[in-house]
Amino acid sequence: MPAISFQSVSKTYPSARIQTDPAVRALDDVSFDIQPGEFFGLLGPNGAGKTSLISILAGLSRASAGRILVHGSDVLSDYANARRKLGVVPQELVFDPFFSVRETLRIQSGYFGIKRNDAWIDELLDSLGLADKANANMRQLSGGMKRRVLVAQALVHKPQVIVLDEPTAGVDVELRQTLWQFIAKLNKQGSTVLLTTHYLEEAEALCSRIAMLKRGRVVALAQTSELLKAASSNVLRFKVDSELPSHLAAQARITGRIVQFPANNAHEIEQYLVAIRQAGLVAEDVEIRKADLEDVFLDVMNGKTVEQPQALAGVAK
Repeated sequence: MPAISFQSVSKTYPSARIQTDPAVRALDDVSFDIQPGEFFGLLGPNGAGKTSLISILAGLSRASAGRILVHGSDVLSDYANARRKLGVVPQELVFDPFFSVRETLRIQSGYFGIKRNDAWIDELLDSLGLADKANANMRQLSGGMKRRVLVAQALVHKPQVIVLDEPTAGVDVELRQTLWQFIAKLNKQGSTVLLTTHYLEEAEALCSRIAMLKRGRVVALAQTSELLKAASSNVLRFKVDSELPSHLAAQARITGRIVQFPANNAHEIEQYLVAIRQAGLVAEDVEIRKADLEDVFLDVMNGKTVEQPQALAGVAK
């Protein structure tokens, strides 16, 4: 039985402006399964439908069509059981300002009928670097500390499935390391993890399988290793101090001073470097690297076909 089963899920929002405007289709027949114990990544640009899918999974929104099961429990018709099996860490920093960290976790435990679980609460506080903040009021915590509490709240009832919606957005390196060490430990112990993130290096390092959404549809679904193998080329990377001519810039990925070109072979690499010299530019810190998940992601979002057919299976079970 899948840990999570998305079955032909669609979501349409009415137009926010005037009645004659077409409705917005946020999700369009999304189907895939996540197996027990997987560390699964859900990727896509802003507006791709990730938040809509997570909201329906968490019971915060209803699908226009299709259904979602969590270990066999329908999130709509069997909501109570489905919710007990889920621990969701939202994007937003939502907290009650009137309670301490420990009180917040005890109250959250009560929502699931759990009493006298201070031993597990202490383990969560210690594992997430919150032990010295246990008696601090939530209002006194920094943004990063509040996010740690959100993670602890999601885990306080020991859910089978952990959903992390942009958990490291805007947080420091220390929290990222602490969080991923703890989540990886829970995953090794059997917990299923569903992660949405814009930090693709995190997804590449952590997720065994990845789905990519674009305009509400699944456009890639495969093992992370398969997606990386299917990348169309290596990458030539270097730094320049001046702007590239438009004909070169159109082929490159540019981030500040860093320029990256897809390069299939040594001849293409040589041609790029010659063109840079002819433009009167000096390439510094030149390196050739294997394509990473960000390269694959950009290729897929730009409509390029990934070579391995299973990488674009769309709906894989």
